[in-house]
Amino acid sequence: MFAALMAHEDFKKRIRDDWRDSLHAILAKARSLGQQAVLAFDLDSTLLDNRERQARILREYGTAHAVEPLSTCAAHHWNSGWDMREAMRACGLEAALVERHFEPARHFWGERFFTSEYCAVDEAIEGAAAFTHAVVGTGARLVYVTGRHEGMREGSVACMRRLGMALPDGERVMLVMKPAPYDDDDAFKREAHAQLGRLGTVVAAFDNEPTHANDYRRRFPDATVIHLATDHSGRPVTLLDGIISVPHFTLVS
Repeated sequence: MFAALMAHEDFKKRIRDDWRDSLHAILAKARSLGQQAVLAFDLDSTLLDNRERQARILREYGTAHAVEPLSTCAAHHWNSGWDMREAMRACGLEAALVERHFEPARHFWGERFFTSEYCAVDEAIEGAAAFTHAVVGTGARLVYVTGRHEGMREGSVACMRRLGMALPDGERVMLVMKPAPYDDDDAFKREAHAQLGRLGTVVAAFDNEPTHANDYRRRFPDATVIHLATDHSGRPVTLLDGIISVPHFTLVS
């Protein structure tokens, strides 16, 4: 997760001028199928922006260890995705101190990032909350499929509620999470795909991770797979043909 991100400008270049048409078409198809339709959404960097969570942790580390530049860390300092070294430099920490503090800061981060308390401060990707309600309004089933583990459920739902997203009810809106923190994300999501297929017709799937978007494309070739060109874990994966990249969910330009 701390590997430096490969440049995702290449993914941003995949965004076509008519990308909104794809979102409108998904809603239209979901409306035509009604309760039979299933739409799957990742959370982190797909519907939710976790940069404020990242910034909060680095601020707290800076305060706890008297590293003044880090104590003022803000979300915009995390514009290089998961690269903590780059975020430290963006906060104004000189190179030698970045190397001195990187490992202890990474440990500090690891104790906090995957918790309910910290994920509750995430913000929404532009247009995400309204889009989740648009999906529910079609009569379709909305399934949040996330690599977050069950211990993060309370904070995740609290965040959704604060941001005005469609909330899990166990029936029309579901939140599918990893059972345990150290379960493999890729394997978990592939298992979740089988569950999605049993719920109905998968109309669309949304994910920021190229690996996961590709898995959806292979598993559900008749569905529209949407890749969020936000950030990703840095694995050098090429998106399969037919996957559509979008910057956010706002339906009106």
